[in-house]
Amino acid sequence: MLSLAHLTVLDAHPLELIDAALAGGFDALGLRIVAPMPTDTIVPVIGDEPLIRSIEERLDATGRRIFDIEAVWLMPHTDVAALEPALALGSRLGAKHLLVVGNDPDDGRLAANFSQLCDLAGGYGIGVALEPIPYVQLATPSQGLALLEKTRKPNAKLLIDALHLYRSGANPADLAAIDPSLFPYIHLCDATATPPPPEGLRPEGRGGRFYPGEGELPLARFLRAFPANIPIGIEAPCARYAHLSVLERARICGAATRALLSGIRAV
Repeated sequence: MLSLAHLTVLDAHPLELIDAALAGGFDALGLRIVAPMPTDTIVPVIGDEPLIRSIEERLDATGRRIFDIEAVWLMPHTDVAALEPALALGSRLGAKHLLVVGNDPDDGRLAANFSQLCDLAGGYGIGVALEPIPYVQLATPSQGLALLEKTRKPNAKLLIDALHLYRSGANPADLAAIDPSLFPYIHLCDATATPPPPEGLRPEGRGGRFYPGEGELPLARFLRAFPANIPIGIEAPCARYAHLSVLERARICGAATRALLSGIRAV
């Protein structure tokens, strides 16, 4: 199962994102309905009933589905209870996962907020996918696993992104000791083998990636670290194609991804 992450075509309106998933041959899509940072701009979906109904109609017409909703960054100021409307909407749209990032230097507060969010999401039948990112406080898979073990919430899992794994200094071998059932899905993209300086990690993650198979990361090793049938979200905002339309970017990205996966399976 391939899902088109909203970050790949972040400029896409939610309805256009659904069309892009169809154009690129993706089975599903990840919809951004929560702004990760206060300075981030998204199309407001929560509370816009006409838009929500249009999304539901477009999903039905195209046969696509919402795989996950994003992106909650747990920060010192985060009010978990205020996220309930996002979870209610995610449940209504059929999302199975909520993408969460830990960016709070207070470990105790982070654990408490994460635990509360897991409970809230669980009430809506939504799993929480915790994504380590090397330029935030919860930076590595080992830190993510520690938080899961500390909070012990049944709907909490660990989302591993190919770029973030390699940029954190970890590698697929580091995942071997983790229970495979803790991986709900993965994020796939490509990049240069040589990382940017620390201050360049966030710009790279938000716009400097490559489509799968078009860079230098050892993606075959990455993919073989997970169960063969694991869902794959393609999160690959790529400056090389930024001048193209949303639909054309999705087509190229989908074709590149399928070519990579076919080549790996043929080996």
